[in-house]
Amino acid sequence: MKKLLAAAIFLLVPLAASAEKADSLKPVNIEYDNANVDQVTQNYVATGNVIITRGTLILKADRAEVKESPDGFRTFILTASPGKLATFRQKRDGGPDLWGEGQAQRIEYDDRNDQVKLFSKAVIRQLEGKKVTQEMASEFISYDNRNEVLLGRNDANGADKPGNGRGSITLQPRRTPAAGTPPAPAGKQ
Repeated sequence: MKKLLAAAIFLLVPLAASAEKADSLKPVNIEYDNANVDQVTQNYVATGNVIITRGTLILKADRAEVKESPDGFRTFILTASPGKLATFRQKRDGGPDLWGEGQAQRIEYDDRNDQVKLFSKAVIRQLEGKKVTQEMASEFISYDNRNEVLLGRNDANGADKPGNGRGSITLQPRRTPAAGTPPAPAGKQ
């Protein structure tokens, strides 16, 4: 119940801005140590220190699979080696230094639906410059960028299993203290 309440509170707080929309029409660049390309099926598999860039979007993993549909939409599946994490970082619309970033053992990005799913040890952060303004951590996180909706679940398969652990959400204050207000004592923030 507490998890549902925390998730509901987080979902009610509007996200500052969505991912930079101009990125969706930029070329995709894939750097890797090894690659296998099937031009008939439009399936690209890259391994070894993979870095994928598209505009301001940067994806990093040990293995990446990129599938392209006949109508030009792509699906990216990033997988980390055991003990490592795949990552993404992207500029957000709405200001000059707004960013979204995340990490997990596996990250799936669906270009058509503008949705990212993070599996196992998932964390998503929103930043203003280097300052984290919001953060969510769970075993599974799904982020619908179009509708600006996040879902956190306690199982890496996207389910909510009783007794399987808890997630967390951190919301930083958006307002500044009034002039003359003393700072809060340590530990009471």
